[in-house]
Amino acid sequence: MTLTGIDIRTGEALLIETDQEAGRVIEHVDPLLDPSQADPLFIAPGFIDLQVNGFAGVDFNSPATTQDEIATAIQRMASTGTTRFFPTVITGDPLAMCAALRNLADARETLEFGDCMDAFHVEGPHISPEDAPRGAHPKQWVRPPDISEFRRFQEAARGNIRLVTLAPEWPQANAYIEELTGDGVVCAIGHTRATAAQIHDAVSAGATLSTHLGNGAGSKTRTEEFITAQLNEPRLAASFIVDGHHLPDDFLRHALETKGLERSVLVTDAVAPALCAPGPYQLGGVDVELHADDRVTLRGGTRLAGSALRMDHAIENVMRIAGLTLPEALSLATNNPARVGKVRGRLKGLQRGERADIVRFHFTDGQIEMVDVYAGGKQISGRA
Repeated sequence: MTLTGIDIRTGEALLIETDQEAGRVIEHVDPLLDPSQADPLFIAPGFIDLQVNGFAGVDFNSPATTQDEIATAIQRMASTGTTRFFPTVITGDPLAMCAALRNLADARETLEFGDCMDAFHVEGPHISPEDAPRGAHPKQWVRPPDISEFRRFQEAARGNIRLVTLAPEWPQANAYIEELTGDGVVCAIGHTRATAAQIHDAVSAGATLSTHLGNGAGSKTRTEEFITAQLNEPRLAASFIVDGHHLPDDFLRHALETKGLERSVLVTDAVAPALCAPGPYQLGGVDVELHADDRVTLRGGTRLAGSALRMDHAIENVMRIAGLTLPEALSLATNNPARVGKVRGRLKGLQRGERADIVRFHFTDGQIEMVDVYAGGKQISGRA
């Protein structure tokens, strides 16, 4: 397959050739001697999302979700530019969590684009049981870290769990983090009101990420110790939900400046209502509602329960709110999450040997208009 387009970093017209036989990777990247031969489209690596609970009406937390529904969610997500993502299973009944992970593992192995689910993210159940930091996670299923339980999760997932979010205030947290990171699993801090000392200890044990920093903690001022300690910790990267609802603009700008763009990652934390009409939906057995302003809340309440965000809009939003350039914003959705989430073949961008996850789009007046999307060198969305 051969593609042309304009490199968003350099403005140079590129010709990219992919090799299906060599593992669906980029074989050649060359500048075009005659730029007029290039399609008048920007070309970039496909987007990566480390936290997706569901999409397009599909709930990844439900063991009853069919393979066809998961395939639809993958396809619809690709239409927004996301070619790699971590389906995310939240706090719940242990048997139901295992069943959901098993269902996702089946889909990953059998669907044509199943490997777009690069790995799985387990968010909880080892989070704070307090009402505020717990967020929308059901209280009755919050429990302390348990290595044997993680082994059951990982067996159900067939080894695909690569990211786990937990609260470091549990006495068992540091031993749990050390065990998981020793197995190559990324441990993240989230849904917590831990002290600075507890956060420091968790990082020393191997935690490397703050999950959706600035929310999921019941924070009102976002100047509390458990937030500033994570912001100021250089060993922690941080993910942010930039949907206009989860974070005040001033905090986002401050957080990006403090954390540094190289340690910042965009996530959607999307749930089933994403890309759907307003109305009632489910998140792992929890009743949620999508409102006309794109907020997702617990049904009948105001507490946020994930988002309806799509990654192309997250990129647009962070440019508008924080004044980032397009290449800077794209790094928060491509190279940075690849590094933080240990996504192989996606660390270097559009270079030889990298996975042929490629998007081409128009960019006008601060808006991305996706034209075509390729996952592993195969077109998954866009023009026929």
